[in-house]
Amino acid sequence: MKFDVLTLFPEIFSVLDSGILGKALSENKFGVTVTNIRDFATDKHKKCDDSPFGGGAGMVMLPEPVYLAINAADPERQAKRIYVSPKGVPLTQRLVKKLAEEERILILCGSYEGVDQRVLDAEIDMEISVGDYVLTSGELPALIIINAVSRYIDGVLGSPESVTEESFSDGLLEYPHYTRPQSWHGVSVPEVLVSGNHKLITNWRKTKAEELTKARRPDLTDGKKTKR
Repeated sequence: MKFDVLTLFPEIFSVLDSGILGKALSENKFGVTVTNIRDFATDKHKKCDDSPFGGGAGMVMLPEPVYLAINAADPERQAKRIYVSPKGVPLTQRLVKKLAEEERILILCGSYEGVDQRVLDAEIDMEISVGDYVLTSGELPALIIINAVSRYIDGVLGSPESVTEESFSDGLLEYPHYTRPQSWHGVSVPEVLVSGNHKLITNWRKTKAEELTKARRPDLTDGKKTKR
């Protein structure tokens, strides 16, 4: 899997050098190339934005630097091209799994009031939103997409079960987790988890997942019958 990221703020992606993803990158489990859109500005001042036609607050990213950056990163149009935007389709676990099947993903990070619509119409395959809120730019959503998708790449996580037994993997929120000590500040781990009875443990986890989902995200199971 190869990610190409186009941004005005490449320094933000230094965070990928840390933690699980940093280790996976160092071991070439996947790759990330970050391109500074400003390098493709067509004037000596490296200008990448201008005021919007029709008036209004803020600035809009110019189409030409974005166009040039996209086609420098993906000249043969081999990547799935994504623009992160509050107007996009919601990022769900189902979509993450689908994106993980791609060989290359290009992510365009907008800034200011966004990107000239003409270059989006011509060069972008889909828009993705990470939530019903607005951020100052698209770098954090891009990092979220990279993080979520890369977890499905072989060798990135220590345990393959990590992507199957988690929230949203079966339409439910994940059950609670406990570790040592068995008693902490007077509160004990549920007895079933130390019983050694794996069938009882599986049933307990399923029940807790259903209870949490019903209480916190009933929309995930509305109209669905729970299977046991």
